[in-house]
Amino acid sequence: MSAPAAGGAAPVIGDGTTTRSRARSRWRRARWPLAVLGIILLTALLSALPEPRTSTIALAPDNPQPSGARAVAQVLGRQGVTIDYVRTASAATAHAGAGTTLLVTSDYLLGPDQLDRLAHTGADLVLLSPSYLLDAVTDAARTSWAPGAVPTAPRTPQCADPDAQAAGALTGTADGFEALGPSATVCFPAATAQRSNGAYLVVEGSRRITAFADASVVSNARITDDGNAALVLRALGRNARLTWYVPSLADTGSDTATGPSLTDLLPPAAPVLALELLLVAVVAGVWRARRLGRVVTEPLPVTVRSAETTRGRGRLYRRSRAYGHAAAALRAGCASRAAARLGLPRTAGAPAVIDALARATGRPSDEVAALLYGPPPTDDVGLAQLARRLDELESEVHRS
Repeated sequence: MSAPAAGGAAPVIGDGTTTRSRARSRWRRARWPLAVLGIILLTALLSALPEPRTSTIALAPDNPQPSGARAVAQVLGRQGVTIDYVRTASAATAHAGAGTTLLVTSDYLLGPDQLDRLAHTGADLVLLSPSYLLDAVTDAARTSWAPGAVPTAPRTPQCADPDAQAAGALTGTADGFEALGPSATVCFPAATAQRSNGAYLVVEGSRRITAFADASVVSNARITDDGNAALVLRALGRNARLTWYVPSLADTGSDTATGPSLTDLLPPAAPVLALELLLVAVVAGVWRARRLGRVVTEPLPVTVRSAETTRGRGRLYRRSRAYGHAAAALRAGCASRAAARLGLPRTAGAPAVIDALARATGRPSDEVAALLYGPPPTDDVGLAQLARRLDELESEVHRS
């Protein structure tokens, strides 16, 4: 039993330690697991916090950079428009329907099947810099570039469309629509254009088709120029629901609505958490390896004689009826000892060993080869006969 501590010192426990030293030892053992647990909890907390997701995709509604269109998307959201941001044609056609608006930011990545599906949606269409899709959805207008157009000069509507009149002026770098029928209205022609082309097109019918020759009027960098914002917001905000389709290189057009994949069901923070867990596993492995210490040699508690090991292995061979293994061990030992006796190197091949033994013993090469490299025995009698014949061969080599 320990004596009382003098002068208020920490009491000494029976194993020679104090309460303070035991506490320090426990803390040293527990600090790394606690640190790892703290990192995991902090990462989970930061992942759970809501934060705006952004991208660098051109004309995407979540891209705050000059090439993006986040400014327009935020204004539309404050006006009560629900935006569905999609990257595939199948998702766009699934969301777009009668009474909604479908925005297609470009069509140069789309194939014939994708163009056909987009053309047969019941939604109002807003096309940016269209080429193939405009021909697929209407015959009342076409893309046609006017030579001599001044790209940087602001343009006036010069048409009766109320949205164009409300915008007042448009700054664009393209001039590419020509009306072919009475249902099409072309606005904002260039002052020096040689024919009636315009940068803005409206086709009225069972659904409204709006097209901008210059896609950059929607971008964050150009939306505040002249009347760009008024015209774009009127075109995209006509309905309460807007499908914002930005085509992707990964969209092959062959996907079908088979339900969400595993990656779609995982939360956005799943890749970050997976990396954190991998880092934790690596740190834990290094930590445990350091605790194990360096590799040291340790003497065996007993010494096993080689004869006992040989007999034990023989009993195992006999119990499992491993005649082939036992015969291979006998033949290998005989060949190794006989070759060393005859001065052959350890790397000598089977033909060299057979020829040397045949010359030393006077036996035919075929007989020596059958003894050393023949088929294995299939019973105890055959194994015993092989051992006896190998012993005779080795004795002849030693007498030579």
